[in-house]
Amino acid sequence: MITRTFKFRLYPTKEQENIFTQWLTTCRILYNNSLAERKNEWKNNRVAVTYYDQPDQLKEDKKTNLFLRAVHSQVLQDVLRRVDKTFKNFFRRLKKGEKPGYPRFK
Repeated sequence: MITRTFKFRLYPTKEQENIFTQWLTTCRILYNNSLAERKNEWKNNRVAVTYYDQPDQLKEDKKTNLFLRAVHSQVLQDVLRRVDKTFKNFFRRLKKGEKPGYPRFK
């Protein structure tokens, strides 16, 4: 069986570019906020925040934040999964004795 792959170049309009930029900005802000939440909870209360804690907060935030409503929920959940993945990789490297590199703000 032969699998064919096609690549297409998209040329969005200025309006579409603005929407994409808004979505990316919203995802970046969500990433930074969830990273800060994990960092602050550990620093202040010694409580580890997991992925399963953060989507519950996301539901509440979408009720009040118009920018979060503009982005699909699966995309926002994927951002939270990426934050969780960066922490898992950080702790994995820490256990192996490698140079861990604490997750950074974007």
